[in-house]
Amino acid sequence: MNTNEFNYQLSCNQSALETFAFKFTQDYEDAHDLVQDTLLKAMRYSEQFKDGTNFRGWLYTIMKNTFINGYRRAVKTRSIISIHEEIPAAQLQASATGNVGENKFIREDINNAMKKLQPEYLTPFVKYFEGFKYHEIAEMLHIPIGTVKTRIHIARVMLKKNLKIYTKEFSAEF
Repeated sequence: MNTNEFNYQLSCNQSALETFAFKFTQDYEDAHDLVQDTLLKAMRYSEQFKDGTNFRGWLYTIMKNTFINGYRRAVKTRSIISIHEEIPAAQLQASATGNVGENKFIREDINNAMKKLQPEYLTPFVKYFEGFKYHEIAEMLHIPIGTVKTRIHIARVMLKKNLKIYTKEFSAEF
């Protein structure tokens, strides 16, 4: 199957995928995110699709596995984060800052990294960081929701690249 046929099949099955995703998530926004992740994985692994097999079934399998992996990741995250009325002293010490001046330099580095972002990446990222949902950002900026997600992802990657000196520091502390 060539690329054009593959993309045509993806677009034809998108509405069926959205219905299937809603059964998993019970939330329209999460369902749309799951469909996006499924389509991205399908495009990324398109060479693994074998002609003559059920294309929709292949997409459903990708979606099911994506949902299960996300669910397992969320459960693991919840089990790591403990909720106590009193915070143990060990956790207080780990989260305490040692120096206010050090925080100033970190803030400056973050601000400088954000200034390096082009406005088309910075604006959706800041809106998302402020708590807006993807669809709200898309409506505000008059761009497709997929473009919003892509721009936020690119902004994260660029910030991570520009702030990589802190990843080793902070991961060693915790």
